[in-house]
Amino acid sequence: MLDVALLPGEYAMCRLPAGAVVPPQVWGALAGGDVVTVSWTADGVSLICPAERAPAGADLETEWRCLRLVGPLDAAVTGTLAALVDPLARARVNVVAFSTYDTDHVLVPAVRLADATSALERAGHRVHK
Repeated sequence: MLDVALLPGEYAMCRLPAGAVVPPQVWGALAGGDVVTVSWTADGVSLICPAERAPAGADLETEWRCLRLVGPLDAAVTGTLAALVDPLARARVNVVAFSTYDTDHVLVPAVRLADATSALERAGHRVHK
């Protein structure tokens, strides 16, 4: 059984051109539960952030909710992300997964949040809303 926390507010997936600088508003002082993740590739800069922090001019998809495995998790533990994603896949809920040093996260479409939390609870996980 995993403990899963629903983070407050909606999240956005954003894409900026390759070499772009991530604007300071994205980083700012994060609220207690907020998370921002950035990936740089030759094709562009991808970031996930609270929707209200999404940079102007970025290609973006909004209306995602973020679920976080309550951690920190030991790096030697295996299967935690699969234990989160598998029930969501069986429920046909789209996910975007990412990890930090301490834990794993998944984004689910806001319109499918009830389906996602129900699927996780059926799998034996506790969802803290």
